[in-house]
Amino acid sequence: MTGPASATAPGGALAEPGADLRHVRAWVFDLDNTLYPAENRFMGLVEQRINQYVVRTSGLPSDEALSMQKTFLHDYGTSLAGLMEHYQIDPHHFLAEVHDVPLDVLAPDADLHAALKRLKGPRLVFTNGSTGHAERVMQRLELTGLFDGVFALEDADLIPKPDPRTFAKMLARFDVDPATACFFEDTPKNLAPARDLGMTTVLIGPKAFIAEGDHIQHRAASLAPFLAAARLDGDPQ
Repeated sequence: MTGPASATAPGGALAEPGADLRHVRAWVFDLDNTLYPAENRFMGLVEQRINQYVVRTSGLPSDEALSMQKTFLHDYGTSLAGLMEHYQIDPHHFLAEVHDVPLDVLAPDADLHAALKRLKGPRLVFTNGSTGHAERVMQRLELTGLFDGVFALEDADLIPKPDPRTFAKMLARFDVDPATACFFEDTPKNLAPARDLGMTTVLIGPKAFIAEGDHIQHRAASLAPFLAAARLDGDPQ
């Protein structure tokens, strides 16, 4: 499925019902804006902290610093990668500072928990965030016990998605066969290397029915309904 979907779920939410995922043996999930809804604006808090860091580092006013952030994000995959290229900074201090935000807007989702429990095979988190950030968010969402591993930015030697080298490291770390793996992500370009490797790809969130490209195989406004409706190995015929 590469074009905008036409299926509409109750309430007007777009959805792709009953995706055939019977071949999948490993489940790989982005963290932010994928395992929780983008609409809660949690990442906006992180982006504000990044903006403050860029202002302090560059000496630019806030609006120009924001423009730089967006350029770095587009060109390098993360604001951190761009800052490391153009400024002398401590990346670990950056990660600790920008992720030190309140978790109040995040809450466990019983429907997501139930949907994840349906999945047979390892469930993995693959994030451009830090290890500490992943641990905090997953604990807040009560997801820690439902996952078998986390591959964070430190594990990638600070080289973010969508760099193919980082995908290769993640797959090797967990001994995942890309041909039988499914990757869920809210950033369209991060699905391209996954598809090139043979992974099944699912775009989640507000961009799901806007983004274009053959590297996007499935689309869903939110994760839990998509997983709940998917056809899995062992389901009744």
